[in-house]
Amino acid sequence: MTSPPRPEEQPPAKVIPLSRPSHAAQHAAPAPSIAPDPAPLWAPGAAPHAERRSALRATAVPDDALEDVRDRRGFARQSYILRVLGLVLGALCVGGTLAVVSAPAWAWALLAVQSLVWPHLAWWIARRSADPARAEFRNLAVDTVMGGVWVALMQGALLPSAVLVAMLAMDKAAVGGWRLLLRHLPLMALSFLAVWLPLGMPFRLESGLLSTLAAVPLLTAYPIAVAFAVHWLGQRVRAQNRSLRALNRSDVLTGLGNRRAVDEAIAAELNRCERSGRPASLLLIDLDRFKAINDRYGHGFGDEVLRRVGLAIRGCVRDIDTAARIGGDEFVVLLPETEVDTAVYVAIRVRAAIGAQIFERALGLRCTVSIGVAGVAPVAQGAQGWLDRADKALYRAKDEGRDCVRAAP
Repeated sequence: MTSPPRPEEQPPAKVIPLSRPSHAAQHAAPAPSIAPDPAPLWAPGAAPHAERRSALRATAVPDDALEDVRDRRGFARQSYILRVLGLVLGALCVGGTLAVVSAPAWAWALLAVQSLVWPHLAWWIARRSADPARAEFRNLAVDTVMGGVWVALMQGALLPSAVLVAMLAMDKAAVGGWRLLLRHLPLMALSFLAVWLPLGMPFRLESGLLSTLAAVPLLTAYPIAVAFAVHWLGQRVRAQNRSLRALNRSDVLTGLGNRRAVDEAIAAELNRCERSGRPASLLLIDLDRFKAINDRYGHGFGDEVLRRVGLAIRGCVRDIDTAARIGGDEFVVLLPETEVDTAVYVAIRVRAAIGAQIFERALGLRCTVSIGVAGVAPVAQGAQGWLDRADKALYRAKDEGRDCVRAAP
């Protein structure tokens, strides 16, 4: 009676915004300023520190390995908590029957050691092991063997023996499913026979009042504790699923959405606009001469430019808007409840915020963007038609000298 079950992962619930604030109210304030780059690591005198950081990174344990170790230790820790509770309640269940059958003193001593010493010893073994989860599975095998021993010492008394076997089987099925349960049942049977046969094969079907009352706490309290463990683990799995879902729709470099996120948002917004007849607009943003920046300053600096552009865009949009990076230097912003005129105003703010960036490694660099704006497309054109109209407006801005905003007719 030890280990927490591992529930199946459940898909996260979809959250739908309840209200959509006015875009004009959102953009009434001036554009936020973006903090300049931190001090460059390549500055004179920084080499020793950089070398030290490189050496530390080379010897560091990978984050995924550390997370795996933490998960395995967490499994062993939860097993320890449930083992303490289960063995105390199990000792009460077994002790009630041992008193009825007048068990020898060594049986009582063994019961005391298992209920008071073994939980802490098992936790110590798992904690010091290089693989805490594997060590915990060995501890589970010890619990199973001792379960068979106690059934034999209770002379097979029906009610307490059935309760004890059922609780042990619940543990194994919860942790490892039928495969682990089927591996442990023979262990329990062999340990039962190893003790029961030398004792002369005593057997009693009846369970007295004391045995029945002593089995009640294990039968009731332990399953409730396991249910709470299942609930806690289920919440943790759902939270991890939500985090994974967010990462799956995020651009790692800028922290904005990715192509998948904006495609889903555009499709949903088109459906909403078709039902309600409300407006929506799309901004397609492209950095001007970004390849020249990469060629002159390097791709590392180019990544920093993209990060700063992402921050500038995020500072100019609302929470209900969807901003995403869909290509190397191309960004999209979906603006629900926004007429084209207001969207042009937002695009001008985005252009100004990006142009105001100061890069310490390139003080003479002024980052500019060209932006195409398109109102919601007719239903027949779909999401791709909407993007194509914004793309044509973007290329018109490029053709007319760059660093400007143009709207599709």
